[in-house]
Amino acid sequence: MPEETGRVGVRYFEVTESGQRIDNYLARELKSVPKSRIYRMLRRGEVRVNGGRVKPMHKLRAGDRVRVPPVQVGKTPERGPVPTAMDDRLSEAVLYEDSGLLVLDKPAGVAVHGGSGIDLGVIEALRGTRNDPFLELAHRLDRDTSGCLVVAKSRSALRHLHSALRAGQVSKHYDLLVDGRWPANRRSVRLRLERYHTRTGERRVRVRADGKPARTDFTLKGYSAGVSWLEAVLKTGRTHQIRVHTAASGSPILGESKYETDHSRLLSERLSASRLCLHASSVAFQWQGRRRRFEAAWPNELRQVWCAAGG
Repeated sequence: MPEETGRVGVRYFEVTESGQRIDNYLARELKSVPKSRIYRMLRRGEVRVNGGRVKPMHKLRAGDRVRVPPVQVGKTPERGPVPTAMDDRLSEAVLYEDSGLLVLDKPAGVAVHGGSGIDLGVIEALRGTRNDPFLELAHRLDRDTSGCLVVAKSRSALRHLHSALRAGQVSKHYDLLVDGRWPANRRSVRLRLERYHTRTGERRVRVRADGKPARTDFTLKGYSAGVSWLEAVLKTGRTHQIRVHTAASGSPILGESKYETDHSRLLSERLSASRLCLHASSVAFQWQGRRRRFEAAWPNELRQVWCAAGG
């Protein structure tokens, strides 16, 4: 939605993604406010996170409440209409909906939100085509990952989901196809991860002893012709966690572009893996008094790769 014009009063934002620096977060949310003004607000302590002052380098967590003081904003360019093709894809992707919740089977190749050269993501498209007064991502998926994506349709639903995420009460299961024979007894990978940027500015993640703790549990579901089908369960939610944990274990995900090896790239080409073979197959959490589980079927692209491997 376009930003208001003129002097805007005190506003509150609820953070939906952990790991963002407060200065970068404000630059994205207040697109028409000069960065010099944003840093001045931070230096003066006018911006509060959960009631306290923070420095520009402060890392936000999902569920944090950010208070922004009155600020003069200019008019920002409005986005054009959401392309019909994208509107149709998202309409067909709805797995579940009620007054507070929307669960989608997000297509691969579609970002969950705009930024970094992407003008339109899932959340912007939803806001541009639906009449819901409130729509916020409860979590995120990589652009190249398909599957279950939860969107809150009310502030109370968002708070409930963030609370469940922080308490470890949300279960996320992924299906993936990797290069090589995954040992059946390798049931958990616990490697600390660090985010960094390449010389070209691309965001990446690597294993580092002083990185943030990360744990992914794996189950071997099948093996055929040099390809393992795995189920992964996230115990932490780091950026690119499954992708880096599998690559660091010697088995990059097929269709991988950021963490591939020469062998996995050639195997992906031979099996015509045209996309990252990672799919968020289910998500489960307490909702409206009972445990709910939402599932997204395997996309055809993954089925075709598995069949090509003889599975």
